Amino acid sequence: MTAQAQNKITDAEWEVMRVVWSNKQVTSREIISVLEDKMNWKQATIKTLIGRLVDKGLLKTEPQGNKFLYTAKVSEEESVRDVTENMLAHVCSRKVGSTIAELIDQALLSHADVKLLEEALAKKKVTAVDEVKCNCTPGQCNCKHKHQQHHKKHYRVEE
Repeated sequence: MTAQAQNKITDAEWEVMRVVWSNKQVTSREIISVLEDKMNWKQATIKTLIGRLVDKGLLKTEPQGNKFLYTAKVSEEESVRDVTENMLAHVCSRKVGSTIAELIDQALLSHADVKLLEEALAKKKVTAVDEVKCNCTPGQCNCKHKHQQHHKKHYRVEE
């Protein structure tokens, strides 16, 4: 799945996908039984969301008697990775570290999660650079890197 396709998934559609990912193969009735009370949605709303996900190529349908079985055509891990990459693409590369730190600060983590993060950081430390270069177009950030001089010529920059 591409980040572009992922961007088209609404928050409501994510709720449906989470049910499918958790159950591998489900009927609309099973999705409805999970989401009807949790989200206070009508059956028609849930069926509309399922149809949209099928149209977007994210759910596969397989007829079984008088019903359909739905399976995900994209994994939860791949979808989360795409969303993460998309989010980080909207952040100045010099702010990615602080953005990740903010995510960690906001998240409820187990000791196992913390250990996993420590291991990932230890691996990343081996290839870390002294300074991350800004990837922004002039006028899109305030990190005061070299293209800041360009800003001063063409834009008013307050310091």
